[in-house]
Amino acid sequence: MKLENVIGLEIHVQLKTASKMFCSCSNKGEDLPPNTTVCPICMAHPGTLPVPNQQAIEWSVKSALALNCEIPHHSKFDRKHYFYPDLPKAYQISQYDEPIGIKGYLEIMLNGEKRKIRIHRLHLEEDAAKLLHNDKGESFVDFNRGGTPLMEIVTEPDVRTPEEAGEFLRELRLIMRYLDVSEADMEKGHLRCDANISMRPEGDENLYTKTEIKNLNSFKAVERALSYEIIRQTKIWEEDGQAPDVQGTRGWDESAGKTIVQRIKEEANDYRYFPEPDIPELDFAPDWVDKIKAELPELPAQSRARFIKQYGFNSVDAKIISQDRQLASFIEKVVSELLGWLESSGEEGSAEEIWENNKAKLSKLVAGWVLSKLLGALNQAGKTLSDITPENMAELITLIYQNKVNSTNALAILKEVIDNQASPTAVLENKDLGQMSDDGATGAAVDKVIGDNPKQVEQFKAGKEAVLQYLVGQVMKQTHGKADPAAIQQLFKDKLS
Repeated sequence: MKLENVIGLEIHVQLKTASKMFCSCSNKGEDLPPNTTVCPICMAHPGTLPVPNQQAIEWSVKSALALNCEIPHHSKFDRKHYFYPDLPKAYQISQYDEPIGIKGYLEIMLNGEKRKIRIHRLHLEEDAAKLLHNDKGESFVDFNRGGTPLMEIVTEPDVRTPEEAGEFLRELRLIMRYLDVSEADMEKGHLRCDANISMRPEGDENLYTKTEIKNLNSFKAVERALSYEIIRQTKIWEEDGQAPDVQGTRGWDESAGKTIVQRIKEEANDYRYFPEPDIPELDFAPDWVDKIKAELPELPAQSRARFIKQYGFNSVDAKIISQDRQLASFIEKVVSELLGWLESSGEEGSAEEIWENNKAKLSKLVAGWVLSKLLGALNQAGKTLSDITPENMAELITLIYQNKVNSTNALAILKEVIDNQASPTAVLENKDLGQMSDDGATGAAVDKVIGDNPKQVEQFKAGKEAVLQYLVGQVMKQTHGKADPAAIQQLFKDKLS
């Protein structure tokens, strides 16, 4: 029997508003001593009333729109009853049948294939407190987190592989960061995922008993837990000829690399939902929703598409660039400054025409020098992008593009620019690092190396290609690193062929 994986995700995203969801307590409690950002409202003292956080509602609408959701005109809060020590009210203020966003989707790209994962709903609720356990068997409750605004995003069961689940979560995290509504750090619990998985015979459209996996605090944990469940559930299907007969909740044990039974899963009616009587129902004016939609920033997928189409970056580089808004902004400014240098270079045509005619070469130069060489040099020096200006980086790339400096000396210039905030042109001139423009001088250096190294020349002629690098190195030594290595290689091949 060939089985198909049916996976749905429930993701909680902690919003980084200044205050909590229903009171004015600080929402920065994770960095403060336990139980210091609490008040009678979030501790559910008798006689207190919750007041919804307007910013949290707006950010939830914004997030729903970024995930292509419809925004119903009407929404409301509900009480979800269950008894745990991390809920001081013995119920959670959440949303049941009228969420903020419905019928959305998020497209992901995996192995060159685009997949659309539908989103069932996005609703807003308050987070529970945090349970702490020590090695003595004692448990404590930190209520600082209790009442934090929490969005829950529920997908349709459209995910088919653990890798798709991981990619969906990575893209979702990136969107939340682009929107600037959450740090979305899984390790800190800002983004938490529960994964639901069942299996069915391939071609069967029915949904069978599912298992929910909790305690997933990293993308790798999600992928590994789902992979383990696929093996476990496949074995049940093969042995019993049917799906597991009980819907349950399992935890992920990272050290053991397996899921462990926690409890039999509650159904919606076990929570005894009813409308929250202390909070007025929400009505979203279409003009207000349209205003939020118009203010959405460029999202990661749009950024990637634009970097590919407008600037000519390949898909791999565009994806790397889109992972970090600061990096994307820096590269955008580098390109802008580079256009200015090209405008004044004397090359025929406008800067835009020069870029368009040399798009592949220029985009490769920018990507290679910023993503690899610059970031590597900054990391080695213990510095960040703020320690170099886009203007200086564009100037250096212009020098390389115009063959005024070779890559070896360009790296030396880059180090000097990072260390001293110097102008690349000034460093090139002061340290005499410019590339040799006299082909005759390069040819003479090649002739001298050929005469001085007869043994290596014979080895090269005999087919030992590796010797060529040694000969090139000797020329570079003679020219103090100023010759063009590619030109030297070609000269050797021409003279020794």
